[in-house]
Amino acid sequence: MVGQPSARNRLLDAAEELAFTQGVAATPVDRILQRANVAPATLYAHFGNKEGLIAEALRRRLQNWDAAWQREIDAAATDRDRLLAVFPALTSYRSGTSAARWCAALGVAAETVDPGQQLAETLSQDTQLLTDRFRELAVPVVGADDADALAAHLLLIFTGVLGMLLRGSSPEEAAATGRATAGFVIDGFGSSRSAG
Repeated sequence: MVGQPSARNRLLDAAEELAFTQGVAATPVDRILQRANVAPATLYAHFGNKEGLIAEALRRRLQNWDAAWQREIDAAATDRDRLLAVFPALTSYRSGTSAARWCAALGVAAETVDPGQQLAETLSQDTQLLTDRFRELAVPVVGADDADALAAHLLLIFTGVLGMLLRGSSPEEAAATGRATAGFVIDGFGSSRSAG
């Protein structure tokens, strides 16, 4: 017999299900508590407040995303494929998560004008993971001198892919277009290196 998830996990699941699909501001704490079937004191004991709950739900989501991306990197056969692994990772990750309209971190950042320290740090971790991983994977493809610039381009492309989800593209379609665009950019960096 499978036991019921802990109150802490029920709160995280409810936050993800409600706040990341309907918006943090549009989701009152009472709805999260009702969905999780816990008392207010339980939320405050585990997370301090609503923002603490949202920050922890984002951290959990980031860990799951990081693992999905790493699996695609590990399965890739070439350095170039490892650099482009973020796009199939997005497709596989979205097939196994809750139905957030796009990126939960970007959604929270967009609607939170003045995040507290805990939430700001969590949002920064998301950006840092993307930037660091793109830079690390770019080095074998374009060299250390161009890795930072290529990472910035790839971050912009990936963010655009996430935005296309809001415009109604399927994850598969958006990821395929993003991968093709990223390929052109990578090739451009390769051309500039060989011409130099």
